[in-house]
Amino acid sequence: MTFEKALARLEKIVERMDSGEPSLEEALKLFGEGTELARYCSSVIEEAEGKLEALVEAKNGNDEVIPFEACDSGENDREDD
Repeated sequence: MTFEKALARLEKIVERMDSGEPSLEEALKLFGEGTELARYCSSVIEEAEGKLEALVEAKNGNDEVIPFEACDSGENDREDD
């Protein structure tokens, strides 16, 4: 399953749960499925963050690893002196 498909299914589960329509039994099944999908999506995101950190490290040509959050915020934007 792709990340996009998992996320789309997770969104549908949330919508269904928010509607208040599912029975307790269905809600429990949806909750279990949603939990698994959330774990899967989280692992895909963590893997992508690790790859981005490695790419930034390789681009910099040094041993400094810039965390994904710092890359996103522009925190490590530097001007060459």
